[in-house]
Amino acid sequence: MKTAIITGASRGIGRAIARSLAELGCDLFLTGRNEEELYKTRELILSQPGAKTDNKIVIYPRDLTELESIDNLFVAFEKSFNNLDILVNNAGIAYSRVFGEYNIDDWNRVMNINARAPFFLMQKAVPFLEKADPGFIINICSVVSQKGYAEQSLYTASKHALYGITKAVAKDLQNKNIRVHAILPGGVDTDMVKAVRPDIDTSEMITPEEIAETITFLLKMNGNAVIDEISIRRKTKLPWA
Repeated sequence: MKTAIITGASRGIGRAIARSLAELGCDLFLTGRNEEELYKTRELILSQPGAKTDNKIVIYPRDLTELESIDNLFVAFEKSFNNLDILVNNAGIAYSRVFGEYNIDDWNRVMNINARAPFFLMQKAVPFLEKADPGFIINICSVVSQKGYAEQSLYTASKHALYGITKAVAKDLQNKNIRVHAILPGGVDTDMVKAVRPDIDTSEMITPEEIAETITFLLKMNGNAVIDEISIRRKTKLPWA
């Protein structure tokens, strides 16, 4: 039985990923800031058609802004599981503000969750993942990992950082049989994206389920071929732009 850690699993993309991995038969360690919503994710998994009742689903509500939260997360993980095969760094926050309105507290919170937490989660996960065959790290980056949009300078900085970290760590871990992937979606129909980009028509947005399907595809590619990154655009956006 494969085991996955998913951050930001309380809603949106993280919830969709959790449901997809459960369908694949994975045991799950789900973390996020909202305990009530994490339990809702668990209930949705167990009630979905064809649910596997032998899936082990552990809920661990935590805010990952503090480094000790990451240490404690793996202490809790080891109490419940012996192996780790998949780490999905999905948790993220964003503010939509003009450049001059950001302050140091904004900087610390966004960078700590979007870049620092994934970095140290990957570091802590390596001793487990190198025992898998193969191990997977999947980082949910963003289209702004490569682009910049007005009033998103801080979010852009954090996602550029995560993207760069992902590329470097992939090279560091290649010889440990750990595959490190970056997913770069455009506007996804989540509460966070709708708050940051209220101008996007929700009917045109990528669905969280489409991101989850992409991750399922990557996990099934465990042969000789490796896809380092996948960029996903809304169908109304200009191709190759």
